Amino acid sequence: MVNVKTILASAIEQGASDVHINVGMPPIMRTNTELYATDMPPINNADAKQLVLSMVGEEKFRKFEAERDIDFSTRIDDGSRFRVNAHFQRDSIAISFRVISNEIPEIEDLNLPPIVKELTDLPRGLVVVTGHTGSGKSTTLASMIGAINQKYKKRIITLEDPVEYALENNMCMIEQREIGADCTNFASGLKHVLRQDPDIILVGEMRDLETTSSTITAAETGHLVLSTLHTVNASQTVERIIDIYPANQQNQIRAMLANTLQAVISQTLFRRADTPGMVPCSEILLCTSAVRNCIRENRIYEIPNIIETSRRMGMQSMDYSISDMYFKGLIDREEAVVRSSNPGKMDKLLTPENKVKNAKLQESKAG
Repeated sequence: MVNVKTILASAIEQGASDVHINVGMPPIMRTNTELYATDMPPINNADAKQLVLSMVGEEKFRKFEAERDIDFSTRIDDGSRFRVNAHFQRDSIAISFRVISNEIPEIEDLNLPPIVKELTDLPRGLVVVTGHTGSGKSTTLASMIGAINQKYKKRIITLEDPVEYALENNMCMIEQREIGADCTNFASGLKHVLRQDPDIILVGEMRDLETTSSTITAAETGHLVLSTLHTVNASQTVERIIDIYPANQQNQIRAMLANTLQAVISQTLFRRADTPGMVPCSEILLCTSAVRNCIRENRIYEIPNIIETSRRMGMQSMDYSISDMYFKGLIDREEAVVRSSNPGKMDKLLTPENKVKNAKLQESKAG
């Protein structure tokens, strides 16, 4: 019988970020974006069922069979933790594991722009971290909470599905509530969180109208609220939040969002060129008065231009971040060009001459 702890221990040993279980195949692992098959035997239906049962128990397994999807977390004997989704495909059980680091990295160690750390000093408002699944959103949020925890005496309450990083109390008092275990859903948790005297609220995801509305209300009432969305850039993030609302409420939400939104961090991970591992490239939007006017007056299409012309304030476009990471030697040229929004323009930008110019600019800034 296949043992889940054996599979996950092997993932940790191999430095994998993800493990995938599908019936008829051996466990598949992802390391530095590449998938490869393990030398373990193929998983059959009975194996897959037993793997899920061993992690969730019979009561939750019956619910899983009825709803066909379940999210939870698990750990193995060495303390390593995993975010898990079990689901059905072609009427058989499939499982996806995401490795969760036990250590919360420093913002600087993630190669995020310095402005990200400055955002942890905000007293109130909404900060949204966006990107596709697996883009490092949870890690960025955890590192921001970690920075706050080292500097301020605050009460932090998180609502997560499931809880990922285990946050230790340092200067802050931290409560982590898991959806399904500690509260029924995000909307219910947000309804009650304002009565629990938080200074900072982390909402795992703004996934529907009720959750989004409650998240923005919490930011309006004077709290610092951190959350995520599955969007690829800053302007799309603003549009997505507004589009969640019915048409007759969108003017109102534009005004609310213009008042509460503080920043959007949109990120994606690149394979490092200098060492095994991943590095984020990020777009940063800061809500200046110009940005707030664009949101309020439904001129979202102007936001990318504001980002491009506001680098001195800490804003940056994704393409600027990609070129910067290339010039620093952290990502390779081919991937930088292919994954930019304008490959032709990026190809011309990433010349040896520009690399030298960028190095001199960085030296002058350091001086």
